[in-house]
Amino acid sequence: MTEHIIVTDDGATRMITMRRPEKKNTLTQDMYLAMSDAINAAQSNPAIRCLIVTGRSGVFTAGNDIGDFLKAATEADDGARPRNSVIFLEALVNNKKPIIAAVDGIAIGIGMTMVVHCDYVIASTTTTFSSPYIQYGLVPDGATSLLMPHMVGHQRAFAMLVMGREMSAEDAREAGLVNQVVAPGHAVVEAQKVAREICALPADAVAIARKLLKPPTDEIERRIGQENHFFAERMRSPEALAAFQNFFARKIR
Repeated sequence: MTEHIIVTDDGATRMITMRRPEKKNTLTQDMYLAMSDAINAAQSNPAIRCLIVTGRSGVFTAGNDIGDFLKAATEADDGARPRNSVIFLEALVNNKKPIIAAVDGIAIGIGMTMVVHCDYVIASTTTTFSSPYIQYGLVPDGATSLLMPHMVGHQRAFAMLVMGREMSAEDAREAGLVNQVVAPGHAVVEAQKVAREICALPADAVAIARKLLKPPTDEIERRIGQENHFFAERMRSPEALAAFQNFFARKIR
């Protein structure tokens, strides 16, 4: 398991922490696999009743490590989303246990996607959410094109997923994406309180109610498949190639 993902169990709660502060917690293929393993292993462990996903150093995650992502996509030969990130999305979709996001700082791209799949979201006042895929000539991922309009409405979803606009923690709370807004540095503590509250409830009843609240898994998986099809097409587009070239040119300067 990569050193950039820390998995700790505290009673009935498993905490998955992204820890790559020098890169703003950007995610590599190894990090995706480590988080997938932590989520999947919890499914067959009755002692784990709730999951928390969070970041450190005032950052949730700035999204994909672009260099690592492009390397893995190139190795796929068809421009498809790298396999380990697909495995992670599948783990999120098939997770059957309540999952809480403790967000302190930026949640970009896949970071926002994670939050959309969580059942309860706590964000600090410094948090911003954004999904800038369109700016790279790409399309939304992780069934956000299905889930976001249902959560925040078509117009807000359009502004975020198509126009790439940021949403503050307070605006996200008003829109229904966030449950609580807390002071910086307090998201994890509040998430642990919520986890204890959830863990005290009857486990089977929680699992059934959670399933009833969410769209059917096969519907979410179909949408992810559609998004991946267009994502692969867009990865080979002149717009995307130019956007990535500009990104790396900015990093060199």
